Amino acid sequence: MDKPAILEGKSYSDERGNVIFNNDFNVTEIKRMYYIENTDTEFIRGWTGHKIEQRWFSALQGSFLIRLIKIDHWELPSRQSEILKFELNAGNLNVLHVPKGYVSAIQAREENSRLLVMGDYFLGESDDIYRFPIDYFENL
Repeated sequence: MDKPAILEGKSYSDERGNVIFNNDFNVTEIKRMYYIENTDTEFIRGWTGHKIEQRWFSALQGSFLIRLIKIDHWELPSRQSEILKFELNAGNLNVLHVPKGYVSAIQAREENSRLLVMGDYFLGESDDIYRFPIDYFENL
């Protein structure tokens, strides 16, 4: 998958309760995971990206707006790039796949939101982190 996409979760309910699942999400590439809690809903964490690493995001609690920009020239990326926007909510176990070559900006939409982040490289396995000031891309 070369473009970001949401793998949609599903749910099932019966007299025993609810099951929320995502059978379309293949976890075989995942090597590590962690979660993010932003300080508040005004704070935007970003822009951070990877040339070779992939990421998968899923809201564990609350909801998030995730903005993505494709970077073709990492040394001097365009300051006016198209921003893709995705909303993730804890209630449905959707997973956003972010292929290599993208930077992200992450904003919690609700207080106490938690975002699960999964990656396909172990911490320290690659030197593949690129950060840009939050105001670098003019059309945020």
